[in-house]
Amino acid sequence: MMEQHQSHLQERITIVGDLEAASFIPWIRRHAAKLGLSQAISHTSANRVELDVAGPVELIDMMEMGCSLGPIDVWVETILRTPIVNDENQG
Repeated sequence: MMEQHQSHLQERITIVGDLEAASFIPWIRRHAAKLGLSQAISHTSANRVELDVAGPVELIDMMEMGCSLGPIDVWVETILRTPIVNDENQG
């Protein structure tokens, strides 16, 4: 049986769209905190946000869904998820 409770991932979530609203970054931080994900925003612009998150895959899935649906003052066109490979875990 697979132990899903201990499967923590690190992923980069790239959000593309009309993201100019000043409320979006604080919204992302609050949403990640509510889900218990560690997060760091590595890039922001009016049409792209790159967010590195770590936590259980189910919660990262929830983060993606939340970002695609809200807040109302942004328009998310695309969300891409890329695994982050930690060099410490290799070898």
